[in-house]
Amino acid sequence: MTIILIICFAISEIYIILNFKHDIHMLQQNSYRIDRYWRWLKNGNLWNASELIDIALLMLLMSTLMPAKIATIMIAIVAVFKIINILRKKFKKPLVFTKRVWRIYSCVGIIASLIFVLTTIFSDELNNPVIPMAILLLISIFSWILVIFSVLLLQPIENAINRKFYNEAQNILRSMPDMKIIGITGSFGKTSTKHYLHRILSESFDVLMTPGSYNTPMGVIRTIREMMKPYHQVFICEMGAKQKGDIKEICDLVNPHMGIITAVGPMHLESFKSIENVQATKFELADALPSEGLVVVNNDFEYCENRKVNNVKTTRYAVSNPKNADFKAVDIDYSPNGTTFRIVGPDNFSLELYTQLIGECNISNLIAAVIIALKLNMPAERIKYAVSQIEQVEHRLNLKRTAGGVNIIDDAFNSNPAGSKMAVDVLSQFKTGKRIIVTPGMIELGDKQYELNKALGKHIGDSIDIAIIVGAYNREALLEGVKSGSIEEQNVYAVDSFNEAQALLARILQKGDTVLYENDLPDTFK
Repeated sequence: MTIILIICFAISEIYIILNFKHDIHMLQQNSYRIDRYWRWLKNGNLWNASELIDIALLMLLMSTLMPAKIATIMIAIVAVFKIINILRKKFKKPLVFTKRVWRIYSCVGIIASLIFVLTTIFSDELNNPVIPMAILLLISIFSWILVIFSVLLLQPIENAINRKFYNEAQNILRSMPDMKIIGITGSFGKTSTKHYLHRILSESFDVLMTPGSYNTPMGVIRTIREMMKPYHQVFICEMGAKQKGDIKEICDLVNPHMGIITAVGPMHLESFKSIENVQATKFELADALPSEGLVVVNNDFEYCENRKVNNVKTTRYAVSNPKNADFKAVDIDYSPNGTTFRIVGPDNFSLELYTQLIGECNISNLIAAVIIALKLNMPAERIKYAVSQIEQVEHRLNLKRTAGGVNIIDDAFNSNPAGSKMAVDVLSQFKTGKRIIVTPGMIELGDKQYELNKALGKHIGDSIDIAIIVGAYNREALLEGVKSGSIEEQNVYAVDSFNEAQALLARILQKGDTVLYENDLPDTFK
């Protein structure tokens, strides 16, 4: 086999290794659950452009249209471009190389290597690159099958490891009976609320919170085993969910004393199927609390307000729907420097606050955190100081100012209807210069995908000056909504990529303008 062919095979193998990395990354994003991963594959990801190119190359290789060695070289050249494309991709949640990831990666690698070696050995002519290169292409095309097979093969090992870790985490919690455990869940807002609550309580307590997006059972277990210390007095546990029972599973482990439910909205409808299932799952936190505990519920959301809780004391809060709320925000004043507002509550309670944060959603999240702080008997002055010191969470309505006098609102982590609407409302309040939004729309909304993106587009069209729609995924719905608003048609742009959007901004931005980056660019599951 010539040096050139050896190089071609090496390039193709590097591409396959990176391709497996992407498959395992998406598996991790779907909590290593084959049902979720398969659902993601079926949702337009089973045969993407890369696989279709591989199929075309396989057909070219097996045909007689081109000499096999020339076809092999062409495949390697295409693989180089694919490798570059993979390496340039950025993700909201990059692959975390846990020990489980390495086990899956190793298993996939061994299986793929065995397939390649055995078929090559038994091919008629080792110097003929057709068979080995065809095998490499088939491995690339059906890489997801090898990943799923590896997960199934390793499942008994993973079950044993998870049970061991679960028992260790449970024993650690049992050894700390005086520690207060606070669960936070919701369709959106839970991560920001977690950070705000952590900052406030840290004025009076030693506090541990689940870091980043460690909101799955194994993420919580890892936090407890690796980060919890005997001196911790409060544990704030973020609880994520994509199907019924997910919150209960975490509650069965940590047994929270108090909880916050930040929102119930149309998120992950592809897995939940209905808003009622979302509601039932989020309120698994309330159902798990002891009678002497407390659940704090955001009444700004219909499916929070209409869900009765009878097993534990319930405190309800609101910003836009104060009618049946115990605590509410009044006298809200937004500015580019932050926000002042007042929280009012039972027994003539009133607390005036200043925060560097902007946006109704952030005010809402702060109210929930303040209620918990009050429940833990924190002095009002410490609460006020902590709230004034809270810094904006990256990619969540994060306001920055450039040297050229342009305001940047980074809401790239957001992808839900309520939060996106609030972000547009914040942008609309900027009165100097042009108000510009850059967005690809929202995902994972099931059969409401088109309807909700169209509604977001309508709100954009009625509220701001320039709209830049990125990508084709939600383009039709967003454009239909935007153009039905009052925005001038020449101020509506559709571009194919974030780079094109940036080039457009470079041409139109002036001092005093404000740009809102709404939703992730690129998205997590792409």
